[in-house]
Amino acid sequence: MTRSILCALTIALLSGFAAQAQDVYVPYNRDVYHWIDRNQIKYGDQLPSLQTAVRPFGRQDVAELAEISARNARTTVDEFNATYLLRDNWNYTDQENNESDRPILKYFYQNKTDLYHYESNDFTLRVNPVLHLEIGHDNQTDGIRYVNTRGLQIEGSIDERFGFYTFIGENQARFPGYVNDRIRRDGVVPHEGFWKGFKEGGYDFITARGYLNYALSKHVEIQLGHDRHFIGDGYRSLVYSDYAPPAFFLKLNTRVWKLHYMNLFQELTSEFRRGGGDRLLPKKYMALHRLGLNVTDNLNIGVFEQIVFARDKGRFELQYLNPVIFYRAIEQALGSEDNAMLGADFRWNIYNRVQLYGQLQLDEFKLDEVKSGNGWWANKQAGQLGAKYIDAFGLSNLDLQGEVNIIRPYTYQHRSSVTNYQHYRQPLAHPMGANLAEFIGIIHYQPIPRLMLTGKAIATRFGQDIIAGGDTLNYGGNVLLPYTTRVSNYGNEIAQGITTNQLHLDLTATFQLRHNVFVDLKGILRRTDAEENILDKNTTFASFALRWNIPQRLHEF
Repeated sequence: MTRSILCALTIALLSGFAAQAQDVYVPYNRDVYHWIDRNQIKYGDQLPSLQTAVRPFGRQDVAELAEISARNARTTVDEFNATYLLRDNWNYTDQENNESDRPILKYFYQNKTDLYHYESNDFTLRVNPVLHLEIGHDNQTDGIRYVNTRGLQIEGSIDERFGFYTFIGENQARFPGYVNDRIRRDGVVPHEGFWKGFKEGGYDFITARGYLNYALSKHVEIQLGHDRHFIGDGYRSLVYSDYAPPAFFLKLNTRVWKLHYMNLFQELTSEFRRGGGDRLLPKKYMALHRLGLNVTDNLNIGVFEQIVFARDKGRFELQYLNPVIFYRAIEQALGSEDNAMLGADFRWNIYNRVQLYGQLQLDEFKLDEVKSGNGWWANKQAGQLGAKYIDAFGLSNLDLQGEVNIIRPYTYQHRSSVTNYQHYRQPLAHPMGANLAEFIGIIHYQPIPRLMLTGKAIATRFGQDIIAGGDTLNYGGNVLLPYTTRVSNYGNEIAQGITTNQLHLDLTATFQLRHNVFVDLKGILRRTDAEENILDKNTTFASFALRWNIPQRLHEF
């Protein structure tokens, strides 16, 4: 893959001089993206070029959307949110009103958003600190739970062609009991890669993300880096989510007419085990492409396909580099050893107030077996249907969201770790894997400009595997297990195994002290009821956090 990437970069560097100004991306922060989403529902028909199923979004698109929002804002809260987005993307708009009244030591905070910035015709630079200090307590563990993150975020552009972004954070954490349970099961810290133990019951890890992007032309962009991605308009993604750690990638975005065509090539880690000294971890690869079409200014549909594969000695399968071919045909021609998935999604904005969205993921599909209703193990499909309702019932800045996700057993599993749908022992789609039915309800209410109140209810019915005599009976929920160890060929149904009902409630009050400086007061209630009482577990967790240029760390599984 290295040679292919170098060739692509060489082409980019030698491409014509008609390339347009290239922007970096708004880091994926669910709180900030909620503001972007509500503006897109309200005013997206005035900016149809922003196709929201591929995230994160470019800063230039967000700045244009914020300009439209600022012109149409009718409440002080909407004015505040539009101002936030304009200031946060100040180098792509002339409407930001971002000059600081009182710089610090002349050079720092010359504007209201950045610790340090520089801007000229050829070069822009933004430098900001990163801080996440959180303390909390739960009923399952002894002692204080905490997160201690310190870091730095740098971004900018060169010659109006290159964009660059880098993030580095050093972390120590002690997590609530239910998170520790997941760590013990999989041997990894959620959302992170390599980790070390820290004092008693703690974890130490480094988070690093970064990329370069370059405009090949007015409509085509290439991006190379190490980061997360998210595909879909829902709270969950059944295609590709931001749950797993950042991974190395090469990405092409082509936006022309009513089309947005995205190609994503990634190098993933197929297996991780602590101990054993320094050694290279085994690699695998993913090739994914999605074609989105604006049927109208408020209706978008997309189709996607992805392949997960590995070759001897870590080689990349060059045939998957073809950006405009049906991967399944290539996979069959090569011998059908790889893991092919495909599906579709849609997003429909109605009367600038409601959004309907959904996804369909097909890991395996055989029409006769689906019609028979016999629960064939390879009926591996997942579906999502959801809705967002902004300014609900005429109350300004009250936003509701409801979402249903259904994932059949054995979806995302494959023969081994080099072809299953996970990276660094963490699912690439839904964080709970498969074999589940889930309902998510979310309420956002912003009563005053700086205060956001959020309530979430996540009700999940899923099936846990049975561990007997040291062996695991695979009922299809854990994507890390091979489907060759399945319990049965027929009679498979959602929540089979140890049927478990789980309710996760999250109440959070977030106050913005100044630009991108947030204070969170959070309470989490969890109730897990299983058919076998030994697995029942109730959790209460309360925490207080100070965040600076970093999103909340969420553990919603």
